[in-house]
Amino acid sequence: MKAVCQVCMHRCQLEEGQFGICRARNNQDGKVVCENYGQVTSLALDPIEKKPLNMFHPGSMILSVGSYGCNLRCPFCQNYEISMEGAAEAETLYISPQDLADKALGCKDLGNAGVAFTYNEPLVGYEYVRDTAKLVKEAGMVNVLVTNGSAELEVLEEILPYIDAMNIDLKGFTAEYYRKLGGDLKTVKAFIQRAAKDCHVELTTLIVPGENDRMEEMEAEAQWIASVDENIPLHVTRFFPRYHMTDREATEVNEVYHLADVARKYLKNVFEGNC
Repeated sequence: MKAVCQVCMHRCQLEEGQFGICRARNNQDGKVVCENYGQVTSLALDPIEKKPLNMFHPGSMILSVGSYGCNLRCPFCQNYEISMEGAAEAETLYISPQDLADKALGCKDLGNAGVAFTYNEPLVGYEYVRDTAKLVKEAGMVNVLVTNGSAELEVLEEILPYIDAMNIDLKGFTAEYYRKLGGDLKTVKAFIQRAAKDCHVELTTLIVPGENDRMEEMEAEAQWIASVDENIPLHVTRFFPRYHMTDREATEVNEVYHLADVARKYLKNVFEGNC
């Protein structure tokens, strides 16, 4: 029996046993399930600034967890080994929500503030995020989501009561660029607007030479962010050749600083990254 996945804008129509674009959700007996539930590929205690979050619990550590799968196809993906692979290729270890919450609590003496769902796209397996984050909150710790924001608002509502902070990739500010990455700008904008109402949000834009590095685009992006909240921090970060995009040099450092200055005309908190 065919089933339609409701998690993101792709609305994958899946035959029995078929996986969606994300390679993490599939059709089992006519129901779309989260195949990567609890299947952990990466686990590390990171400085929270690496997420990046500069204005949420600065100086603390955060237990960062990742699985596999992503619903975008960015040619410059830095975690492509897990984001672009599915269950057959990824090496995983099952960690239950309770076990992960316990691990986070056990790291508290090391400066750990909670759990960050990151590395791959967490929302392709949002059920695990929801179930774990609830337990982390009950333990008196915080939850961080690092996401591309390419999910439907119904999914966001499921997790939002348990998420304290997000870093959301705003990959550019044209519909054309998002189409090239397999995404949808309108979906991400709606996600940001809703998330910013109920939790701390910081945004990241990776500046890719020849793709999203026009001053006019950054100006339009910053103006829109300010219309949501001029206090939202924006991280303007430097691109380095990765994955399928090794055909160009790293972004010029001066260009990153210039575009950050453009954003500062409208936003109060702008940070340069990877410089």
